[in-house]
Amino acid sequence: MPTSLMLDGKHAVVFGGGGSIGAAVAKEFATEGAEVFLAGRTSEAIEAVAKEIDASGGVAHADVVDALDAAAVQAYVESVVQRTGGLDIEFNATGPRVSEYANGKRAVDLPVDEFMVPVDTVLKAQFITASAAARKMLEQGSGVIIFLTGSPARPHTPATSGIGAAFGAVENLTRHMAIELGPAGLRVVCLRTSANPDSRTIQDVTDGIATTMNITSDQAAASLAESTMLRVSPRTSDTAKAAAFLASDRASMMTGTVLNSSAGAVWD
Repeated sequence: MPTSLMLDGKHAVVFGGGGSIGAAVAKEFATEGAEVFLAGRTSEAIEAVAKEIDASGGVAHADVVDALDAAAVQAYVESVVQRTGGLDIEFNATGPRVSEYANGKRAVDLPVDEFMVPVDTVLKAQFITASAAARKMLEQGSGVIIFLTGSPARPHTPATSGIGAAFGAVENLTRHMAIELGPAGLRVVCLRTSANPDSRTIQDVTDGIATTMNITSDQAAASLAESTMLRVSPRTSDTAKAAAFLASDRASMMTGTVLNSSAGAVWD
């Protein structure tokens, strides 16, 4: 029997659609039948992803949007709704590079300005994009907002206090917004992954570990995998499949919660 597409007829916005995780999620959404709107700061990156989706039979659009610009994000979300008649899914995969937030420094050695980088980027962008999407979803009485975090939200290694604090705040924001938006028919969920070895961010991490420990990047990646319960690290495709599930009606009773897709790197 033919299998129905999980997101058939849905309209999805993916912020950070030119990045490793954002691109994987956008492609998975399109594979499952969604019309995808990719937003990012670099036109070349998001246009390349949109072309891949179109070439594979999906429908994608690419627009330059700064997820830290609240007015620009609101205008963009409104333009998507004007083009499609509604917005069903919002996902944000934006974030700074590891080198920008001093990952690897102990909290006692971390200057305040460096500690605040993830808060001023990850947390701020997640709030801006989610609240903009929610305003339009409230008008239609439906929609799914998906936050993204990583395993440092549940501390398991030292020297990740900055990004861990920001991820922890995002997970708490998930619950707050779910309480507020649930009565109107909106779902708000969070997807927590762990080190995706094929993402550019984690490649930076493994390169840094390799340099510090005088081992190869492959050995550093293997050590991250060994730290999970499954002894394997989730790849961006695994993260994307989990995001598509959360966005679908198959997860219709899930809200105000975190889907732990970290391969057992952390637990609740």
